[in-house]
Amino acid sequence: MSFTIVEQAQPRLNRSELAVPGSNYRFIEKAADANADVIFLDLEDAVAPDDKEQARKNIIKALNEIDFGSKTMSVRINGLDTHYMYRDVVDLIEQGGDRLDLIMIPKVGTAADVYAVDMLVTQVEDAVGRKKRLGFEMIIETALGMANVDAIAGASKRNESLHFGVADYAASTRARTTVIGGPNPNYGVLTDPNGSDQRDYHWGDMWHYAIARMVVAARANGLRPVDGPFGDFSDPEGYKAQAYRAAVLGCEGKWAIHPSQLDLANGVYSPSEEEVTKAQRILEAMDQAQKEGKGAVSLDGRLIDIASIKQAEVMVKKAEQIAAA
Repeated sequence: MSFTIVEQAQPRLNRSELAVPGSNYRFIEKAADANADVIFLDLEDAVAPDDKEQARKNIIKALNEIDFGSKTMSVRINGLDTHYMYRDVVDLIEQGGDRLDLIMIPKVGTAADVYAVDMLVTQVEDAVGRKKRLGFEMIIETALGMANVDAIAGASKRNESLHFGVADYAASTRARTTVIGGPNPNYGVLTDPNGSDQRDYHWGDMWHYAIARMVVAARANGLRPVDGPFGDFSDPEGYKAQAYRAAVLGCEGKWAIHPSQLDLANGVYSPSEEEVTKAQRILEAMDQAQKEGKGAVSLDGRLIDIASIKQAEVMVKKAEQIAAA
């Protein structure tokens, strides 16, 4: 282990994160009963310019009046390049009460962007005497943001999670796609000629690098990596496939842009009973091995060692966190 110890962000269940437009109060009310770990009320992309002010008022009203239970509550503010952002922050903290847990910062490009929001949030919190300090969720959705993802991840003690904003990232990198997440039939490889006309074409994941890169930056700074939206909410199997591949790479959860995607996300990012049982057996086997002075042992025909303990502990702790929710 490095002498540098990574401080972990506040632990929260983040399997599913429901996006709700702040301009639609009925949707906000319905979200309170949704099976989401995190709800983010949106002031940015889902809200037209003429509706920004009313959306802000809707969200403030909702935070003060609606019972969201134990859900983690976040608000996606407008970008730093707009004149809406500062008023989003000021009004939310001054008028929104203590129910808000997180602020989601869109299109983060540099560490200075995070620093700027941190400064403003800190000033307003101190002015109103807010006791519960707000955490930050940051969306990596531009080429600039991905290029600076390490610095962004370590830019503030408020940072809790990094999210992959696939649609804006595609636009920023000028990727040849018009869909929100999912595979692309043109991103693949053709097998070599084998003397016949039959050659196989294998699709690839055009977002693999971006998500893997974000996961590394997040974990190196103790943050939660979260996969972003999957636009086709009529394709549950496609959603699950994208969620599983992000989970395998290390993500803790995924956005839901429609309530029907919530149970899918919760299912994918919850360890199965079989997985938890196996993890517990690994811990028991290694505990016995250590008592016998061994650093490694065989279990079910496979080698397990000290690293296996860490993997198993992650699985068991996640199960305990879900059970306690």
